[in-house]
Amino acid sequence: MSSQAVSELSSRARDVFRVVVESYLGSGTPVGSRTISKLAGLNLSPASIRNVMQDLEELGLLESPHTSAGRMPTQSGLRLFVDGMMQTAEPSFEERAAIESRAARGRPIEEALAATSAVLSGLSACAGIVLVPRNEPVLRQFSFIPISREQAVAVMVGGDGSVENRVVDLPPGIPPSALVEAGNFISERLAGLTLSQARARLETEIGRERAALNAAASTLVERGLAVWSHDGSDRPVLIVRGQANLIDQAAAADLERVRQLLDQIEDKEEIVSLLDRARAGQGMKIFIGSENKLFSLSGSSVIAAPYRNGEGRIVGVVGVIGPTRLNYARIVPMVDFTAQALTRMMA
Repeated sequence: MSSQAVSELSSRARDVFRVVVESYLGSGTPVGSRTISKLAGLNLSPASIRNVMQDLEELGLLESPHTSAGRMPTQSGLRLFVDGMMQTAEPSFEERAAIESRAARGRPIEEALAATSAVLSGLSACAGIVLVPRNEPVLRQFSFIPISREQAVAVMVGGDGSVENRVVDLPPGIPPSALVEAGNFISERLAGLTLSQARARLETEIGRERAALNAAASTLVERGLAVWSHDGSDRPVLIVRGQANLIDQAAAADLERVRQLLDQIEDKEEIVSLLDRARAGQGMKIFIGSENKLFSLSGSSVIAAPYRNGEGRIVGVVGVIGPTRLNYARIVPMVDFTAQALTRMMA
């Protein structure tokens, strides 16, 4: 059943379903009909509630784990609740103040992002995650230093004076003069540009200077710039804080799931790939359980929102990782507020 089908449930079924989900998200344990009947506002007997719960189970929205008489929402049920029934609660004044104090200007960006991730973790009782903007250096000078017949060290001096080295493979039979020629070309024609800007201009410049820049040097220029772009995309900066929050009292009964989750969090490249989906989507993303391949085994959820720089361009993603029984109504707006705070900081 999709979120569009909420209206297809009877008012009685919606009321019972909402109570089951909210009770489960609060306690982490299956909810029985007798417990529901004691809650104010339903005015239904335990027998009537059991019948409604059975109907919801047949629709695939509830399930009864093991031999328990209680019910809990399925992954589909959680998705239905989050998309069509959840009533969010805005962060409190204290929560907003705590987040904004960490996302304040006047401190190094990465330090501020780490502090913001940590406070979000503490407030949500989840693991906080933040994908740091990739700060591309501006080219000032570039050179190639041969270390063998097959390889050279590409040395890049950034506009801020930083120096970075990468090993690149050389085209077969390339003469030493081509290394000098390629380094001079990059330094003279592409200085003052970021790596992405330099690569965008590269095709035009090499095509225009094909007679002056031989094929071997052209290939070397392309490889010299590509090694940094490839390196940056393979190892983006991801900050994770508060993994210990995932080992709570309820999780102690399911240590294998927690172990799997902690192992999955260690695979930062996979998490980055997941967060890139939130960045590409331009807005809040909620991944529940097996909706994302990475956390399908541990049955965990991810709530993530992108943040922007002063030009309005998405530069990173902030969010939390936790069990599927998250308090979505509270944490979703908290993550959204954190993304807004980071956007203001980056402006």
